[in-house]
Amino acid sequence: MGEEKSLLQFRSIPSLKTSDFALPGEPSWRLPSRGNKRSDGGGVLSNFASVSLAVRRDRKESGGGAFASVSVVIPKEEDVDFAPTSAQLLKNPVALLSFVPKDAALFFAGAFAGAAAKSVTAPLDRIKLLMQTHGVRAGQQSAKKAIGFIEAIMLIGREEGVKGYWKGNLPQVIRIVPYSAVQLFAYETYKKLFRGEDGQLSVLGRLGAGACAGMTSTLITYPLDVLRLRLAVEPGYRSMSQVALNMLREEGIASFYNGLGPSLLSIAPYIALNFCVFDLVKKSLPEKYQKKTQSSLLTAVVAAAIATGTCYPLDTIRRQMQLKGTPYKSVFDAFSGIIEREGVIGLYRGFVPNALKSMPNSSIKLTTFDIVKKMIAASEKEYQKIADGNRKKAAATPPPLNTTDEQT
Repeated sequence: MGEEKSLLQFRSIPSLKTSDFALPGEPSWRLPSRGNKRSDGGGVLSNFASVSLAVRRDRKESGGGAFASVSVVIPKEEDVDFAPTSAQLLKNPVALLSFVPKDAALFFAGAFAGAAAKSVTAPLDRIKLLMQTHGVRAGQQSAKKAIGFIEAIMLIGREEGVKGYWKGNLPQVIRIVPYSAVQLFAYETYKKLFRGEDGQLSVLGRLGAGACAGMTSTLITYPLDVLRLRLAVEPGYRSMSQVALNMLREEGIASFYNGLGPSLLSIAPYIALNFCVFDLVKKSLPEKYQKKTQSSLLTAVVAAAIATGTCYPLDTIRRQMQLKGTPYKSVFDAFSGIIEREGVIGLYRGFVPNALKSMPNSSIKLTTFDIVKKMIAASEKEYQKIADGNRKKAAATPPPLNTTDEQT
């Protein structure tokens, strides 16, 4: 009789569905649970297992191979769901946030923060736009091509009343909701892509992530920004739809992207510096101060001041290129034209109201985003804490006897 040999084979069966198993590093409680949860964070255990074994014999002796199949069902007492109960969640409401996907929470947090910040600072933004574009709107023959901060405030109040300070804010809020959400979400995504082989994010990596996030959000929402500018500074328009229809009829679809080049050039370094400085300055603070909201607010103000002072001339250039009938065809044309007409100071028209607007705006947005990220981390820890407690209680409780299994 020849020596019997066993052969174990692993085959891919396309018709089988993927099980609920998570790779190590992904918390098991984040996955939909249909079975027992592993305590090591490796995944979700299924309730059913099947092992097939084929033994190949010598054909002269047996004429074929033997086949055996073993099916194992996890005992009923192990099929325990350790997720928090409704009563536990009511006692620990922070854990409820863990049910919201992290990316979705960050996305909506950015949207809310951006809308709130823009509404609060809308009057300063309107004043800044008026100061930036007054010269090119006044025309070449105007005796006065620039107006000051106080004069702009008085002009709006005298001609349009209190509501005039918020003129154009609705399209701005409509724009800023997706803009802020995409920008902050994209920044977190790009940071993962720019990490080095050691998993660390360098200064250049942070700058690159911020620049890409700024350009991504600008490209997606740029037409709304043009509509907001036209509604805010050009007389005769009463609604965003009126502006859009007039632009399509008189200037064509390309008018919605006037000044896109300088916009991308201005927003890329601005967001790169703003986000990078915020992250680095906060990271350099003592650990006890890093978790304080006041630290986030002050750090965001410093970051916004540095970014605004560095990138403001490009913002002025793009605003003047967005106007109807602008004499400028390129960034360099606008740069030389503004200096020729108004001097170097012309590049910084509206800087004071812009700085007063940008610093609280950035502080509200970045601080809100930072707080939400902390809340998400806290909710995950709280959820895991409750789940671990339930697991320990279940382990300490003796399992009930299963007469059906014994008889089998």
